[in-house]
Amino acid sequence: MNKNLSIITTSDGSQTIKRIDIDEHYHSVNGALQESLHVFIDNGFRYISKDEISIFEVGFGTGLNAMLSFVEAEKLNKTVDYTTIELYPIDKEIFTQFRYAEMLNIDSNKYFLPLHNAKWSESIELNKGFTFTKLNVDLLEYNPNKQFDIIYFDAFSPDKQSELWTKTVFGKMFAMLNAGGVLVTYSSKGEVKRNLRDSGFSVKRLPGAVGKRHILKAQK
Repeated sequence: MNKNLSIITTSDGSQTIKRIDIDEHYHSVNGALQESLHVFIDNGFRYISKDEISIFEVGFGTGLNAMLSFVEAEKLNKTVDYTTIELYPIDKEIFTQFRYAEMLNIDSNKYFLPLHNAKWSESIELNKGFTFTKLNVDLLEYNPNKQFDIIYFDAFSPDKQSELWTKTVFGKMFAMLNAGGVLVTYSSKGEVKRNLRDSGFSVKRLPGAVGKRHILKAQK
């Protein structure tokens, strides 16, 4: 296993990864599962009322956001085209230790493992209504060939990965969204809000969860 990665159990019993080299966690230590549900599903996925939804995720990471979206799409009978990017994929020795599916009483072999086992840069249909594509690429170098309804902005924090939270990057995200589309993120830093607004977004600060006071939803 990568010596810079350590698996820890968060307060809600779900697991996350700590990047030891930069002292950063992939999810909130106060509850990885609860955080993802609140930020990306409750305030992102469920906000868009369309029957056909396209999602772009910055930071595939543990695969938790993608798995929850897969489950939600099936529950709400939505057709979803899901694209995610990840510059530093985790290996099988790590992702097979996660117990997200078990916590939700769903089948890991259907909803979770196929996301990690999918080939990079290839679109696959995980079921009739959920198409999944993951790309091993840097966000700064990514050139999209389609538009999206939702962006899950789940990069490492602005303190650790400041180059991804700039006005330039958010301008790129704005251009990628369909009219009425939203970007949701766990960070509510003043600089992040300003950069989103300066990029053209209408920004709302929403109640946070699991130890965070606020999160952000930015709409085009």
